[in-house]
Amino acid sequence: MATKKPKPAGKRTRGEKVCAFIETYCLAPEGQHIGKPIVLEPFQKKFLLDIYDNPLRTHTAILSIARKNGKTALIGGMLLAHLCGPEAVQNSQIVSGAQSKEQAAVVFELARKMIEMSPKLSKLVRVQPSGKRLIGLSKNVLYRALSAEGKTAHGLSPILAILDETGQIVGPTDKFVSAITSAQGAYENPLLITISTQAPTDADLLSTWIDAQRNAPDPRVVCHVYEAPADCKMDDKKAWAAANPAMGKFRSIDDIEKQCKSAMEMPANEPEYRNLILNQRVEAQSPFVSQSIWQGNGEACGPIEGKKIWCGLDLSSVNDLTAMVAVTEDGGVHPEFWLPAEGLAEKSRKDRVPYDLWAKQGHLNTTPGRAIEYEHVADFMRGLFDRCDVQQVAFDRALFEHLKPWLIKANFGDDELEKFVPYGQGTLSMTPALRALEVKLLGNQLRHGNHPILEMCAKNAKVVGDSGARKFDKKHQRGRIDGMVALAMACGVMPLSEPETTSFWETA
Repeated sequence: MATKKPKPAGKRTRGEKVCAFIETYCLAPEGQHIGKPIVLEPFQKKFLLDIYDNPLRTHTAILSIARKNGKTALIGGMLLAHLCGPEAVQNSQIVSGAQSKEQAAVVFELARKMIEMSPKLSKLVRVQPSGKRLIGLSKNVLYRALSAEGKTAHGLSPILAILDETGQIVGPTDKFVSAITSAQGAYENPLLITISTQAPTDADLLSTWIDAQRNAPDPRVVCHVYEAPADCKMDDKKAWAAANPAMGKFRSIDDIEKQCKSAMEMPANEPEYRNLILNQRVEAQSPFVSQSIWQGNGEACGPIEGKKIWCGLDLSSVNDLTAMVAVTEDGGVHPEFWLPAEGLAEKSRKDRVPYDLWAKQGHLNTTPGRAIEYEHVADFMRGLFDRCDVQQVAFDRALFEHLKPWLIKANFGDDELEKFVPYGQGTLSMTPALRALEVKLLGNQLRHGNHPILEMCAKNAKVVGDSGARKFDKKHQRGRIDGMVALAMACGVMPLSEPETTSFWETA
C-alpha cells in the first residue's frame, strides 16, 4: 500500500504545521524509542488539530489521560513549537507551571533533552540550565519553568502557559494558577494548556474545568478526557484502553496488568490504580472501604418488615445531613437521610452532589424550612418500631437530648426508649464498630442495594489510627460521611456471629 504523501508546507493548516514540526524536529528523549523521531499517535494529533485549527481560536486546552501515555513528551513538543517552531511569536514569553519544583523541572528537563539530542533544535534554542530557561533565538522567545513553591508567577506575561498535573491541585481554586492565567491578559489570543490525570474529586480545580465544559461547552475550549467507565471492573481491558489510548504502543500492557494485579490483591492499592491507571476521579488515599468491596455488597437489601433490626443514628445540627441506617439480621442495609427542603439546591451546589435529584427520586427525606426538624425523624422512628423488631438504636450522644422530647411526643414508651443507646465517636467505641463492619463487608454479608447517598458516604469515609485504635477521620473529611458513621454504629451494636477476619489496613 502506497504511503500517503504529506501536504506541501504552504498548504498545511496551523495544526498540521505543529504536528509536522514535532515529528520532524523532536526526538524521543527517553524510553524504548529514545533518539528516534517522535511519531504522534492519532489521539495526540487530534488534540493538536483541535487546538490550532479552531476557527474561533482556542484559549484553553485540556487533555486528561492516564499516566505513561506520552503526556510530558507531548508537552515538550508543543513547547518547542511555540519556542522556535511555527507558533513562535516575536519577543513573547512561555511558562510551564507545576505544584512542586521537582514536577516543574520535569518539563524543562524533557525539552532540554529534546534540544540537545537534535542538531537542528540545538541551533535554534539556547539552554540556560541554572534558571531552567530556554531561549528561542530566531524570535527571542523566552521559556521559564515555574513552581507554586517558587512564587515567581507574578510579573510575567506569557502568551502560552502550560500547566502540568493540574489534577494534583486540591480544591476549586489555586493562587498560583490564577496568577499565571491572569498574567496572560496582555495578549489578544493567549493559550492555556493543561495535561494531567484526573483530580481525585469533583470539587478540585481540574474537575471543575472539565465539568464546566461538559455542562456548558465553550467553543474556544478544547477538552479531551480519556477515562474508564466509573463502574468498570479493574481487569476490564476495554476500560484500560479507554483511559490509555497509547496502550500497546508506548504504554506497556504488561505494566497495566501488573498494576491491576496489585490493586486486586491489595485493596489499599485500588484507589491509586483507578486514579492513575484508569484515570478516574478517585482519591489515591485509601478510603475505609474500597470500591470493589463496596460493590461486592451491592445486592438488593430485601424487605425489612417484621425483621429484627439494629440501627445507627447520626443526628445533625441545624441544616446538615442526618442519617439513620438499619441493618437486618440477614444483612439487609436500609438507610434513611434527611435534609431541610429550603436551600436544598444551594446545598447541592456547595457539596457538589445532587441532593435535589435524590430527593425527587425518593432517596432523601426533606423537612420543611431551613433547619432539620427532629419531629420528622421521631415520626419515622415510630413507624420503624411499629413495623420491625428493633433491637437497639446506637446514637451519637451529642444531639440526642434534642430528639428525645420528640420521641416521647411520638408515644415511645420507656421500654422502647431503653433501646436507644449512646455510642461514642472516639477510638474506644469506633474501633470495634469498624472491625464489625469490616468483617461483614469483607465476607459479603451486607446488601446495601447501591443506595446513592450511602455510596457517597462510603467513598468519602476514611479512618485515622491503626488496626488497634481507629475512628472515622472527621477532621479532614472532604464530603459527607454520616451514612457510614450510622452503618458502623449499627454493626457495632449487633451481636457477633462470625469470626474476625483481616482488616482492610492489615491487607495493605
